[in-house]
Amino acid sequence: MKNKQFKKPIIISALFFFFSLSLLILTAYIWGENDSENNIVSILESISTAIAAAAVFGAAYIAYKELAEIENTRYMEISDRLFQELNSPENIEARRHIFQKLPKTPEETTQELSKEDRDAMKRVLNSLDHVAFLTQDDWIPDKLIMPWMHPMISKSWEKLEPYVLYERKTRVEPYYYEHAGKLAERCEAWREKHLTKAQRENKWIEVDNAL
Repeated sequence: MKNKQFKKPIIISALFFFFSLSLLILTAYIWGENDSENNIVSILESISTAIAAAAVFGAAYIAYKELAEIENTRYMEISDRLFQELNSPENIEARRHIFQKLPKTPEETTQELSKEDRDAMKRVLNSLDHVAFLTQDDWIPDKLIMPWMHPMISKSWEKLEPYVLYERKTRVEPYYYEHAGKLAERCEAWREKHLTKAQRENKWIEVDNAL
């Protein structure tokens, strides 16, 4: 694999060099044979310049490929961490709990939420905050992660947003889980762009088996 990666820039550099050399020879031929000594000196200087340019071009190409490989490796590492975060057994169980058992709004709760309810809410919100942190500032393009992440984020936030807004008002803390909210906004923007209206509206089908 490494050999193939280094062969390509060498071949490209060689082609660039021979193209430059051919162009120089053609130019010398057009000039004619007058002042042939000066022409030879000029050609040698030009060949030297072409060799240097080919070497620089090859080095630049190798550097570009290495940077691209580093970036792809970083994307893979972030994707793996996101997958582990969202698909841990504890987080799956917490999402299932809020999907199936949590009242739609805080006002519908006639008594205080149970410890199990609160623990599930806190775990899912912390999970969304962690995902928001890992994907901030375009550390990884949304197009690589939203296709598989969006159902979990969208459904979780739909259930939890009323509680987050309620807590922000009660605590007088407008920044309470602010990053999780911004992640949900990005998710909804992606869904608007890539899903049909029917697909967006049918996310709660078979909710009894939700993960």
